[in-house]
Amino acid sequence: MPPRPLHGRHGLAIALVVRNEERHIGEWARFHRLAGVRHLFAYDDASSDSTVAELRRHMPAERLTVIPWGQRLSDRSLGRPIHNQVLAYAHAAANFGGAFRWLACIDADEFLVPVQASSIDTALEHLGPEVVNVSLPWHMFGRCGHQDSPAGGVVTNYLQRARNPMQAVNFKCIVDPCQLRGVRVHTMDTGRPALTWNDRGEAFPVKQRHKSVFYSAEHLQLNHYYTRSKEELEQKISRGPNLEAKRQDYRRKVMRTATRIEAHIREDRQAINFLERAAAMNSVQN
Repeated sequence: MPPRPLHGRHGLAIALVVRNEERHIGEWARFHRLAGVRHLFAYDDASSDSTVAELRRHMPAERLTVIPWGQRLSDRSLGRPIHNQVLAYAHAAANFGGAFRWLACIDADEFLVPVQASSIDTALEHLGPEVVNVSLPWHMFGRCGHQDSPAGGVVTNYLQRARNPMQAVNFKCIVDPCQLRGVRVHTMDTGRPALTWNDRGEAFPVKQRHKSVFYSAEHLQLNHYYTRSKEELEQKISRGPNLEAKRQDYRRKVMRTATRIEAHIREDRQAINFLERAAAMNSVQN
């Protein structure tokens, strides 16, 4: 059962499963803090580096909850593992979701970018209460010519993405947690007959969201920095997938995806544009 909505619930929370991301997690946290994320629920998957310390450094204590999440569980009756991310997302929605209008379930290489607005809340404010499940297509960024990890942040160093976001795309969802009835990594069941919405507020059957007519990034864009540099791509492959059963074919899958991203590219400065708007607003306020 979904949680009951609490009086005065508002804003967007993020549920993040994270492991050993100390190099980039500070930038990720600062970006989403500037974008107005009301709370971050960070599920720490047994990090052995300074990931948690970096999160605490860059996200105010009142807006951060860190939850140890290093278990590996299996369903013996079905003979398969239970997805650790799915468990975390379900836990976040059930235990904390009643306080928020929106819950985003994203990773540390994914950035929620307000395209025109000064915050995520403002970018979503045109959506009425009937909109309970927004599917955001991945805007996939590749290596952008970097062999080694460059100095500086992800946002400023990676400006080339796949030209067509709807080519072999996947999605992450922003949902009303008080309507959430079923959880998967890329698809959420919010109790309406297999419906999802784009960021314009247009409803489609989930099975049709891969069609070009569904595409919109007018208000909120999801940047997925899939590979970063060649060096970090190799590290990604070495870490392996979340599910051990997928390890055998993992290198081939990742390299195939990287090649597809970089086959036809275009410049995308939406994340930088947002940071510039945020800086200008802060200077006016100060």
